[in-house]
Amino acid sequence: MAQPGLATRFQRRFLAARQLRPFPWPELEQNLQISPDSSLLLDILHKTVRHPLCAKYPPSTKYRRSFLTELIKKHESTAAEPLDELYDELADVLNEEESTRCYKNYLLPSGEPITLSESVAIVSGGTTGLVTWDAALQLAQWAIENNAVFRDRTVLELGSGIGFTGIAICKTCHPKAYVFSDCHPAVLQQLAENIHLNGFVSEPGKTRHIQTEPEGQEEEATNYQKPKLNPKLIVAELDWGSVTEKQLSDLQPDVVIAADVVYDPEIILALIGMLQKLSACRAARKAPEVYIAFTIRNPDTYHLFQAELDKVGIRWQIIPAHSNSIFLYDVQPNVTILKLFI
Repeated sequence: MAQPGLATRFQRRFLAARQLRPFPWPELEQNLQISPDSSLLLDILHKTVRHPLCAKYPPSTKYRRSFLTELIKKHESTAAEPLDELYDELADVLNEEESTRCYKNYLLPSGEPITLSESVAIVSGGTTGLVTWDAALQLAQWAIENNAVFRDRTVLELGSGIGFTGIAICKTCHPKAYVFSDCHPAVLQQLAENIHLNGFVSEPGKTRHIQTEPEGQEEEATNYQKPKLNPKLIVAELDWGSVTEKQLSDLQPDVVIAADVVYDPEIILALIGMLQKLSACRAARKAPEVYIAFTIRNPDTYHLFQAELDKVGIRWQIIPAHSNSIFLYDVQPNVTILKLFI
């Protein structure tokens, strides 16, 4: 498979708005030294800052300012004439006010975007759940590559955060039903907003049932043109400590997933208790498949999770890592995916 053009690689990284380091800056500088005309920079500009998605759902002001500043530095390092469009864009961004919220746009292999409204701060509103973490990206990639695990099945996601993994699965893996869940009010509110941003309409309520036809396609839905492509979506407030076996049984999940929920000993114990409830409530039904993705930041916490699983008799196995990357462009983080047998 041919490598995407340089401007296209800039585009995918820019729209995801995660950090500037993984951009192919050295390659850009080399190209500009060989051919210092403006066509390549204009192409990059139109595929990044001037991209329609960026215009409608812009990354943070700080991110765009840093990107344009670096782009101008690369341009000025060559003998090329100044490019007014670059300076005009930077001037516009410098005049913008900073916001506590921004957008990130991740492109699926099909080219379809996932648009997320996120906090610009890692910790906001007393939670870390208002940003997308690396394990969510890795779990989504694994799901896309193993879509048969989710096709025509009911999926329960624990700790959905602002929704990246679930939205990716719903757009690419065709589950029968998908239950997003979290317990923080601000996270649930942001989660519902992101589901709407990606073409779904929700009904109000503490537990929201999400209609699965994109806005503007209600007529298609009534004509039953695509009856099996869209899952039933639910956004549920779910506290691991207080949820009952009956409530979990009513969901009847075939697959349970979670990303970046193993980072604190107390949370690990609550998660183990949740998994035990899921195991106890299955009755005559087959136990759900369980997949947990997490970044190993502290090896002691990782080993504690494994030890607690062993203590309650939950077997586990490590899912082999993949080599290609759909959503992460920098050095791969230390992310592990475990399959659990409850």
